[in-house]
Amino acid sequence: MRPSETDAAPEAEQTLETEAQETEAQETEAVDAVDEAAEGSEHADDADDSDDADDSDDADTDDDDTDGSKPSRLEQLEQEGDIAADYLEELLDIADLDGDLDMDVEGDRAAVSIVGADLSQLVGDRGEVLEALQELTRLAVYRETGERSRLMLDISGFRAEKRVELERLAEQTVARVKADGAPVSLEPMSPFERKVVHDAVAAAGLTSESEGVEPRRHVVVLPA
Repeated sequence: MRPSETDAAPEAEQTLETEAQETEAQETEAVDAVDEAAEGSEHADDADDSDDADDSDDADTDDDDTDGSKPSRLEQLEQEGDIAADYLEELLDIADLDGDLDMDVEGDRAAVSIVGADLSQLVGDRGEVLEALQELTRLAVYRETGERSRLMLDISGFRAEKRVELERLAEQTVARVKADGAPVSLEPMSPFERKVVHDAVAAAGLTSESEGVEPRRHVVVLPA
């Protein structure tokens, strides 16, 4: 008999825990690489991103590679998506959960979404399980390629919905800061959430910064 999604939730959590234990050695090495790459850019650290200048350098390197011995950046990102999809498909099979995998390339990162099923147990109340699963997926890519991955994982449209919500919050906060002329501190957020707010605030013509340490790290929107 096929277990219900409620019954499958503990199995999914146990699977994630097992995967985390099995990748402990690789995680230490990968985290060191992430820390080194992210130094010197606070917003980049918030989003697990490199600076735009670094992305441009990567693009220049790809353009200069004309002998065909190295895959293009697009091919590298597509490979990341394939590796991530294989990893996630196996995880879903082990946990006996349903879901379809969509792969894409968004900007300079691979993007993988699990759609077509209610997988709230793989998201968590505030996306904490999704964040952990994304890190495990990035580590799976790192093990295969030896390169730090900036892959973005979404499950059941959680990130897409959260982005809309955060952009609305940023818009309201910018209006408040402009009206009062004083900085406003927001509630603690995940790196993904902070990056969305930073981008929305910048698009509105103000600046913002992150303060505090995890798990209390938060965005402060500053007046002009």
